[in-house]
Amino acid sequence: MGNSVSNLCKKDGMFFTATEELDSYYPIRTECQDDVPKTRFKARVGKTLSPRRWNAAFTDDGHLDMAGVLRRIQRGGIHPTIKGAVWEFLLGCYDPNSTYDERNEVREQRRKQYVAWKELCQKMLPTFGTGKFITTPIITDDGRPVEDPSGNSVALPNYGALDQREINWMLGLPQIGLDVVRTDRTLVYYETEANRAKLWDVLAIYSWVDKDIGYVQGMNDICSPMVILFEEEADAFWCFERAMRRLRENFRSTTSYMGVQSQLGTLAQIIKAIDPKLHQHLEELDGGEYLFAIRMLMVLFRREFSFVDAMYLWEVMWAMEYNPNIYASYEESRDATSSTTDQADVKPSQLKQYGKFQRKNLKSGWTDERSALAIFLVAGVLEKKNKRLLKEAQGLDDVVQILSEITGNLDAKKALKQALKVHKKYLKAKKS
Repeated sequence: MGNSVSNLCKKDGMFFTATEELDSYYPIRTECQDDVPKTRFKARVGKTLSPRRWNAAFTDDGHLDMAGVLRRIQRGGIHPTIKGAVWEFLLGCYDPNSTYDERNEVREQRRKQYVAWKELCQKMLPTFGTGKFITTPIITDDGRPVEDPSGNSVALPNYGALDQREINWMLGLPQIGLDVVRTDRTLVYYETEANRAKLWDVLAIYSWVDKDIGYVQGMNDICSPMVILFEEEADAFWCFERAMRRLRENFRSTTSYMGVQSQLGTLAQIIKAIDPKLHQHLEELDGGEYLFAIRMLMVLFRREFSFVDAMYLWEVMWAMEYNPNIYASYEESRDATSSTTDQADVKPSQLKQYGKFQRKNLKSGWTDERSALAIFLVAGVLEKKNKRLLKEAQGLDDVVQILSEITGNLDAKKALKQALKVHKKYLKAKKS
């Protein structure tokens, strides 16, 4: 049973079928096959961004037709063989208007910076970067080495007392290690300690670089796909760093506040506007703060979808949210959390450079930076479960139970369509 040429896409002598199975790119451990959500996404010729289409989108000197790329991603995602390269543009690592030479220069500078940070971490912790990672405490709260039951302690350089930043960093390393061990454990990729150590190194360096927030549980779920997609560790780090520009405020927390509460508040406003009856019911169940949606927003539905489907969801969301000023805004400010543009500054001819979701926001004049598409995805899920929530939910435990049933049963493409419908409905409600 062969495939007709019309159902095949060729790149460098390789073909992929119109409905190619993609799990083979990210193999699942045999004993875990029945424990993971089923993958629904398939690469489709004519819809999915293929290697051939991707290469054709560049001019001879390297300028990228981002509008064409966005259209294709929004229709059918990205083929696995080019995911990493495309994500770098979607997340603002590179400017589509740059040349090959300019991007190579930026990449080289970033790799050198990553090496410098890694060498600094190695000075503080000699075992850093050796393919090993830590899961148990190595220092006390006041910076003294911790001895294990055998009387041994981790060898730390004797260059004087540690400052508070160094102490805080070292205190957080075991938690990163514990989370790494739990990350995507169903994937064959993480069977090797070297690959787990790669993830640990990237997260540990990010923890050092982000002095304000550092590492927080959940970041491992965001970082893991990037570590897998990029062979070069430094490139994985920078892709993750750019992703965190969008997400890091969700991870900011104090004893009385979690950053994600800002998005939860926006979610509450959306549901109140489009489905006041459901919002009132949730409030009566003491669920008006929508805390049951924290996980979905913090790790972008990683637990609700298969590994492949989660990546498809992310890349389509990022394409729909794309702002052509993202690279410039990130370069201008280390602390930028999103790219902004005054609606008045955008000419009609420029709108095609924006993603579908961002374009609708600009046309409506609505520029609330907290309103990521992920919030409307959650709102879409709640809308779909409206009848059951109203009829069956007698307490928050019931709400959690009903929502937990979406794991493995949610189609990412349909969920995105529903999110856009909710977005349109909300913008209409805001106008009235």
